[in-house]
Amino acid sequence: MELRKRVKPKHGLSQDAPSEGRCNHNAMSGTQEGGKGGVSLLGRSGSRSHSGSGVSPRRPWQQCVSMAAGLLVAVLLALTQAWCVNGLHENLLWFSQLTEVEREISFRTECGLYYSYYKQMLHAPSIQEGLKELIHDNLTESKRTINLLQRMNIYQEVFLSVLYRLLPIQSYLEPVYFYIYTVFSLQAVYVIALYLTAWLLSGSWLAGALTGVWYILNRVDTTRVEFTISLRENWSLPFLALQVTAITCYLRPQLTTLQQKVMVWLMYVTTFCFCLTWQFNQFILLVQALVIYTLDCGDFLTTTQVTTLYLVQVSSLLSVWFLQFCNSMILGSLVLSFIVAALFIRHCQPGVKTGSLVVRLGKVLLHSALVLLLTVTINYLAKKALQLRSDEHIFKFTKSKFALGPTRDFDASLYLCEEAFGLLPLDTLERLASTLLLYPYVLTLLLLCGMLVAAALHNLSRPSRGSTEERKGAGEGQVAAFRPDVAYNLLHTLFYGLLAFSTMRMKYIWTGHMCAVAAYGVCGTELWTVLLSALRCNTKLLLRLVRYVVPVVMIGFLYYKFWPKLMEELSELREFYDPDTVELMTWISTKTPKQAVFAGSMQLLAGIKLCTGRVLTNHPHYEDKDLRERTRQVYQVYARRSPEEVYDILKAIGADYVVLENSICYERRHRRGCRLRDLLDLANGHIMDGPGENDPDLVPATHPRFCDAIKTDAAAYNALFTRTFQNKTFHVYRLKKKRKKNTKGSSEPSVTQ
Repeated sequence: MELRKRVKPKHGLSQDAPSEGRCNHNAMSGTQEGGKGGVSLLGRSGSRSHSGSGVSPRRPWQQCVSMAAGLLVAVLLALTQAWCVNGLHENLLWFSQLTEVEREISFRTECGLYYSYYKQMLHAPSIQEGLKELIHDNLTESKRTINLLQRMNIYQEVFLSVLYRLLPIQSYLEPVYFYIYTVFSLQAVYVIALYLTAWLLSGSWLAGALTGVWYILNRVDTTRVEFTISLRENWSLPFLALQVTAITCYLRPQLTTLQQKVMVWLMYVTTFCFCLTWQFNQFILLVQALVIYTLDCGDFLTTTQVTTLYLVQVSSLLSVWFLQFCNSMILGSLVLSFIVAALFIRHCQPGVKTGSLVVRLGKVLLHSALVLLLTVTINYLAKKALQLRSDEHIFKFTKSKFALGPTRDFDASLYLCEEAFGLLPLDTLERLASTLLLYPYVLTLLLLCGMLVAAALHNLSRPSRGSTEERKGAGEGQVAAFRPDVAYNLLHTLFYGLLAFSTMRMKYIWTGHMCAVAAYGVCGTELWTVLLSALRCNTKLLLRLVRYVVPVVMIGFLYYKFWPKLMEELSELREFYDPDTVELMTWISTKTPKQAVFAGSMQLLAGIKLCTGRVLTNHPHYEDKDLRERTRQVYQVYARRSPEEVYDILKAIGADYVVLENSICYERRHRRGCRLRDLLDLANGHIMDGPGENDPDLVPATHPRFCDAIKTDAAAYNALFTRTFQNKTFHVYRLKKKRKKNTKGSSEPSVTQ
């Protein structure tokens, strides 16, 4: 597929600059007025201050005006993000001018597979019939009937298709636009969630405005939604951001009982939506559970808060487990095993938070070792009992990535050789620094980490009077040494930052939250208090002034420097151009039986499923042990195997046609050792192509490479395969009925170079 430049009149674009306003410390910060002092990061209370800023209480009308201004800016920034990604998507493909098959081809790789189920539901005679087809699907994997609602996270496609059928919008809004507009609208939700998190942490909606601006300007590193619309992360990450906002609000001091209950329900709903829309939810929640556990060990959260947060995760996962027809992968997840272990060990060791500092540190270490041991034990037993092997490729990948196991495993190597699963490139940090995001983020991180460690040591060395946080600090005039909402967000950005550095694809979880943390550093009091104290000019007036002026100046600078670049990017017009794939899909739709079974690469077959509705042998959704093995077998068409071996493999899985791609057979995109043909050679024990070293145990193959040798039209291949279609990119072969006398004694041709 190519993206060609096109000539098109430039559109006038509105410029919604964030409006300026004054910091509001009461509306979003949760400061209680009327005799109760505000709670600062360090826990100091005062009669008229919040976060140590010395801001006088606002009158009700001032609070309302500030709240309204903050919410208006949030909505404007959210709409700006949705408008930007929609404009970029349109200009990148000229989507409005594409034919239906071209639009469907633009849903590349697994995106096409997910969108095909939305299309399938819309074309079903009724909603009930469509659901029945998904529950008893025999088109996605040949010779198998699978429950797609159990195997895949496609409830969002089901929900959207039902909504589209019920709403009176069919006459003026095409189904594809309803789909992509929904995903782009979730980007607006994402921005609002980050905005509110920064506002809650700092008490200033200017922090939210700065967060939104940073998120939009760092689009390359914060989202890839404009060209991978259907990816599960584009559906789930907005809900994760909303969940973080709800947790931030839940951990704030001085919430009423009703407010706490509302926050718990919001946490449950957002966690549930996040888990329902992404198959990797268990690994993300595991990191979050480790954050909660760390806060518990540092004595930053109450027993009630820790238990509630754990139970929200468990109840959300079990709800998804129920909706996914008792998907065993959820019950065998590490996060469930960890939470059960953490709660059980905590119940058995109630005296962990007693004794001197050294004693308590020793108890925490012992406690953590027991939790880890019990987690591994529970997980092992659960997987044995459930006979679960669906997620073993993730652990193989992790072991290989950190050199803890063999690297010849085909599934692990398939991930390791993709750039998205490598380490975070340094140019990412350069881009983040160019928008002034990295510098305040690092400074805020360093300052808060030092304060967190000091607060943790203080908590652990304090004489035990029950759990520290069980004392209602606000009601008794006592406060925690470090705000738990700030502590949670600090560890959240640290843990997910480490995840992003280890695996580049995970950076999208980190960079969005990074914007909120950096904005909190700029608009909060902590960083400025330290800086002004070092300069010996820490006055209340000056502190308040810099917290207003600096974010406004930064927003103005970012607007001046990057808004023209954004407009230039939005005005660059390209168009979709992939005639070879269009020709292939058209031929399949018109020249092959509707029940024909196609074999090929995972990425191409997803497009065939969407564009033609034909039956597949394999597909990109890799979370199934048998499917992974089948994919490896289908990929033998790119290995050095005899025509008889390849034929038998394809026939065994019911294939009628096999599609060979020149871009895979003669791949040059990856280095030697990471090309698909190299991975197959290594898995088969064969020496790789081209100059370079080979492991001593590898041997030369006895057959030429199938995808190349079949094009010679030698008798051994013509007896089993018939070429039915070809162009510059694709070659399609139909499998003949095998004749025994023709398949034995045939001489093998040599590979034509």
